[in-house]
Amino acid sequence: MKSQALANTKTDPMIVTIQQHILQEQRKHSPQASGSFSWLLSGITLATKMTEARVRRAGLLDMVGTAGGINVQGEVQQKLDVYADEALIHCLGVRENVAIVASEESEEAITFDGRGGPGKYVVVFDPLDGSSNIDVNVSVGTIFSVLALPEGMNSVDEPEKACLQPGIKQLAAGYVVYGSSTIMVYTTGHGVHGFTLDPSFGAYVLSHENIRMPEQGTYYSSNDAYWDSFPKPYQEYLSHLRSGGMGRRYALRYIGSLVADFHRTLLRGGVFLYPPTDKNPDGKLRLLYEANPVAFIAEQAGGVATSGTQRIMEIEPTEIHQRTPLIVGGKSEMQAFEHFIEPANVLSSLAG
Repeated sequence: MKSQALANTKTDPMIVTIQQHILQEQRKHSPQASGSFSWLLSGITLATKMTEARVRRAGLLDMVGTAGGINVQGEVQQKLDVYADEALIHCLGVRENVAIVASEESEEAITFDGRGGPGKYVVVFDPLDGSSNIDVNVSVGTIFSVLALPEGMNSVDEPEKACLQPGIKQLAAGYVVYGSSTIMVYTTGHGVHGFTLDPSFGAYVLSHENIRMPEQGTYYSSNDAYWDSFPKPYQEYLSHLRSGGMGRRYALRYIGSLVADFHRTLLRGGVFLYPPTDKNPDGKLRLLYEANPVAFIAEQAGGVATSGTQRIMEIEPTEIHQRTPLIVGGKSEMQAFEHFIEPANVLSSLAG
């Protein structure tokens, strides 16, 4: 019996946890690293596991519904918004190498005082993307981005300024989808990797190694309820996809949670669009918390992300809650998009 058990064990696949993977990547790409970066990411993974536990039991713990407050975005806060935000702030706040955090839920950036070590990282995040869907059991998620504290900058005196860095400065970015399974996807600039949370022992395990976005997919994702307010070039582009102009007819898939819609686009290909509209000419998605991390992941997986006028990761942010249009997808879809979109056309369409 003992020999048979050992034989079965040998045939089991090797389990690689996210912590092991981070350390392996550090040894490969940054052999002089001190390990402080992996310590930071462990704070994020812990917070997302705390949030996942609440999402799973939301209906049993009275965590469904509104918390009664309005966040800085003018949106009604859900109970799980507040919990996920507090979990991330707490788990990152006890990491002494974190200098500043900025959340979609908070008006100002947050600094941590009175700790023994010097902070050198800035973390920005959307604690619970798509939280309005939680009441109807639709997938939601967490999005995060990690930046270095600019050299010579005082985190206490200039916390917001430290956050205002273009996406090309990101050291890491990722998201977690709380769906039929809980999956974390992240990049540090050396490819994109996905990890599924194994509830039997509470660890994220490597399940999607070196993810590559298909060059062409079969789906497009946009909120077509606002079709009439899309700029004309966007309407023409979407009509092109739906009519078979790309050699195949694209089907609409739209969930309404950015992490869920983007996760499908990352794995299956296609294109996700959140265009400018007459109501939101500057777009609706947040540049720092949503568009930049999604763009970093997309580019690392072979995709493209743009605002319609420029590469997302080259936008110079001017305030921490800045919004932007976002169009992200595979190379084929994005090349076709460029043929339809000219900045002058977009602006004139909105003006008209």
